[in-house]
Parts: sequence; C-alpha cells; structure tokens
Amino acid sequence: MVCGLQPVREAIRAQGERLERVLVEIEAREPSPQLEALARYARDHGVRVERPSRAELDRVTRGARHQGAVAFAPELAIVSLSDLVLGERALVVALDEVQDPQNFGAVIRSAVAMGASAVMWPEHRSAPLSAATFRASAGAVEHATLCRVSSLPPALDELRARGLTVVGLDMTGDLAVDAVDLTRPAVLVVGAEGKGLRKTVKRCCDTMARLPMPGPIASLNASVAVAIALYEAVRQRSLPKVD
Repeated sequence: MVCGLQPVREAIRAQGERLERVLVEIEAREPSPQLEALARYARDHGVRVERPSRAELDRVTRGARHQGAVAFAPELAIVSLSDLVLGERALVVALDEVQDPQNFGAVIRSAVAMGASAVMWPEHRSAPLSAATFRASAGAVEHATLCRVSSLPPALDELRARGLTVVGLDMTGDLAVDAVDLTRPAVLVVGAEGKGLRKTVKRCCDTMARLPMPGPIASLNASVAVAIALYEAVRQRSLPKVD
C-alpha cells in the first residue's frame, strides 16, 4: 500500500497497469485540483480508480498520512546480493541498522537522485519497507534497486571481493570524504544517528571518511550524510580524467 500524492504518482508512473487500483479521495465540498489531476493521470495509465471518502481512506490506511491518495501496488522487488549487477561505476549505499523509516526513505530518495547502483541493508534491526518509508522517499522507492542481506559485514566483505572499495562514514574518520577516491567502484556505509557504525562493520571498511563540519554540530543524520557523500562521488566522477 502506497500513501501520499507524490508516492502514488510515482507508483503510477513506474507500475502503470500493474497497479491493482488507486484510491483518490472524493471531496465533499470543493474538488482538489491535485487529486483530480492524479485521478486523471491514473486513468490515462490504465489504472482502475476508486473515489472513496476521507473516512474510508482513513479506515483503509489505519490512520497513516495519505493526503487523499492510496495505491495498491505489486510487492517491491528485492535483489539478492549475488544477483546485484555492479559495473565499473558501481556505487552502493549500505545502511547499518538505520531504524527510522523517515531516514530510510530519504536515503533511498538521495540514492536514486544521485544514480546509486543499489541500497543495501540488513534484515534485522532495520526500518521496514513501510508506507512511511515510501512516503519519505517521495516515490523514489519505485525506481530504486533494493538489496536486503542477512548480515551486513559478510555482505561488505563480498562486495570488496568483487572489487568495490568500502568507505565508512564516521565523524572520526582519518580522511575527509573529498580526499577519498570515489571514482572507483565503491560502497558508502552509514550508521544510525547517535550510534554510528558498529565495530564489526568498521572492521569491514577499507577507509573511514568524515564529513568536514566547521560548525558547532558534530554529526548529521544518516540521510543527510549519505546525500553529501553521494554528491561528492558524483562530483568526482564528473571531473575530466587526467592522464
């Protein structure tokens, strides 16, 4: 179940007729231009549209924030680590026990926006792929390559064996992130706010990188840290090669 105007729009764009149906609130008073446009957009993509009341939507979503729009979509495809396709420009985001669905969704959005190859996370002590996560990603989850693993350290070891450099983001890192070579295939690993990376995960990292922060705040939440590191990778990869 996908809730929210932008997540539902992205689900329609990505899934089209594969959606079971889309629910768009029918306004009791003045119609909402956004909702009416969404209903037309769904019909144009061959999706069955139903127009329930807000009370019915509240019941269906069990109180979740839906903004008057809900879609019932196929289950998201989860790629196994062995099936993950990684080329010479691979850039994977790995989450170490990030349990906040808002952070999880925002990380997915940044990863998709910056062209990351995949988002990887362990199945235990991590945020679920819930409606809150989808909403926080603003629909980007529909375009992401998602890889859930049983345990993060062995997965990082496997990616290193496949030629990727594992870069842990930590405020005590030896190098600033812009001093790390991110033009090579890489994994960016981030931990939960407050806890950071676990020791077992740190031991799997080739490099520990910090985000230079001259201000009075010593740390950033996971989604912001990932966005900055991803941007740095994109910046480095866009520079002309020097022979």
